[in-house]
Amino acid sequence: MSQVIRYRRLMGYVGVILLVLLGMMPIMAQERGTISGKVTDARTGESLPGANIILVGTFMGTSSGPDGSYSFEAPAGSYTLRCSFIGYATKDVEITVIAGEVTTVDFELSEAAAEFGDVIVVLGSRAERTAVETPVPVDVISEVAVRESPQYELNQVLRDLVPSYNASHQTIADGTDHINPASLRGLGPDQVLVLINGKRRHPSALVHVNGTFGRGTVGVDLNAIPKSAIERIEVLRDGAAAQYGSDAIAGVINIVLKESTGKINVNAMTGANNLLFKKDISLSPEIQEIRTAHGLSPDVRFDDTDGETYSLDINYGFKIGSTGFFNITGEYLDRGRTNRSTTWTG
Repeated sequence: MSQVIRYRRLMGYVGVILLVLLGMMPIMAQERGTISGKVTDARTGESLPGANIILVGTFMGTSSGPDGSYSFEAPAGSYTLRCSFIGYATKDVEITVIAGEVTTVDFELSEAAAEFGDVIVVLGSRAERTAVETPVPVDVISEVAVRESPQYELNQVLRDLVPSYNASHQTIADGTDHINPASLRGLGPDQVLVLINGKRRHPSALVHVNGTFGRGTVGVDLNAIPKSAIERIEVLRDGAAAQYGSDAIAGVINIVLKESTGKINVNAMTGANNLLFKKDISLSPEIQEIRTAHGLSPDVRFDDTDGETYSLDINYGFKIGSTGFFNITGEYLDRGRTNRSTTWTG
């Protein structure tokens, strides 16, 4: 019996609370007003979409639409309405919001020549790998970035990871095909200084000829440095001739080698070209006749696979004494030829 009484009493309390809330709803609705208006350029009169309109000291506000108009609700009271837009001077207006009414405030913003404050606008970004606290920004490429690259050779890895660095394979270019001439900031291979652990790396004995890029110059063979031996790569993409000499006009590449011991790293990669490129070559009836007379198929289909590449590298470090080490890396690379020519049909 007592439980029934308690239940009825509880339901009575709930009913009273619901009645009070229902009675307050019209009052609450009347205590809010609407703020609306339009944001335009003071000089041209054009609409400014995306402008920020807020009530200072609150979290209430909105942004202007495509036609520059805005509208939002706020409790009745006095406020400071602020309008801001990138490249324009911020404008404040004192307003009073009346319950159940619409307060119209139009903003005409003037352009600001320069405005510095706490607002930071990011137009674009890259991975956080640049040391900007140094006198000149230096790109630092980690071991992971080098290892995750799909390229087999260090020159090609840097081409993909470093802006303004270029190194392309040359065709019919004698030894230049193996020692790719590298370019930093569009300058020649002999104007890029390469350091190993801060020490100057010797150039190769090959002079680039045969009309290739960097003809007549001698550069450093970066492909002779195994990827597994690299701890990180530091790239200074700015002239440093005053500090290092005339061979650093384009910039400096410092390759820091591993110092790890007691850990073995084994990496293998393979790939090929033209696996998905299959193309039927159209031949005239006369050519098909000639091919048939010579015992050849009248149709030509280009579906060969070429450029097979196999890479295997191993890195291991030995500890010497309490502070010394000996780190060794071996790499095997076999890159097959690439042929895009077809059978001459007369």
